[in-house]
Amino acid sequence: MNIRTHTFTFITASLALLFAGAAAALDVKLTETRDFVTVNHDGRSVRIERIQDENNVLTGGFAKTSRKCPPFCIHAMHVAPGVTTVGEVEIFDFMERQLRNGSGVLIDARTPAWNKRGTIPGSINLPFTVFSRDTSDPELASAMAQLGVTRKGPDSGLSMNSLLDMIGLGSGGNSVWDFTNAKEALFWCNGPWCDQSPRAINALLKQGYPAEKLFYYRGGMQLWQILGLTTIVPE
Repeated sequence: MNIRTHTFTFITASLALLFAGAAAALDVKLTETRDFVTVNHDGRSVRIERIQDENNVLTGGFAKTSRKCPPFCIHAMHVAPGVTTVGEVEIFDFMERQLRNGSGVLIDARTPAWNKRGTIPGSINLPFTVFSRDTSDPELASAMAQLGVTRKGPDSGLSMNSLLDMIGLGSGGNSVWDFTNAKEALFWCNGPWCDQSPRAINALLKQGYPAEKLFYYRGGMQLWQILGLTTIVPE
């Protein structure tokens, strides 16, 4: 094969791949420039995309418009001072950055019964009730460890944060935890009417978790499903 023939063959193959990619492009994208997001869930790769059937409609519990309030009341957009509220696009970014580099955790704050019905890929299930437990509780310590938080040793009581707390300039909270390597934690639950993730976030703030490292997806599972986004049933 001469150089001219080889070049022609290469260009032809490249164009074929280009057109094949264009033909495979999704009609219902995540955003104008993003077809899908890939995350790791329990050791396997899962692609998050939207349902391509443009006639698809939501059915089941998340199609409901009305729930008795209380307890299922509409929550404010901002759960607490310093905590950032995010939408779906910010979650996609979080998945591609913080989840991939290990600096962040996506948390399904619902009870295990809800989690078993389906979850957002890439999430770990840490029920909101765990974060309100006594600091001596091993389940709380385990949950904190997954967020990069460790219990302070007996000789670490006079840290800079502790000294700032003593003179009224610190963040407060419980001093038994070391938040030096705390990860960015993005919490979600069932939707704007669900208080499970807000309760988890507020409990963590009382423990002393840095507010700037906490994020709240107010839309939750209801809005996630309304947008036709991928869910997964835990194994």
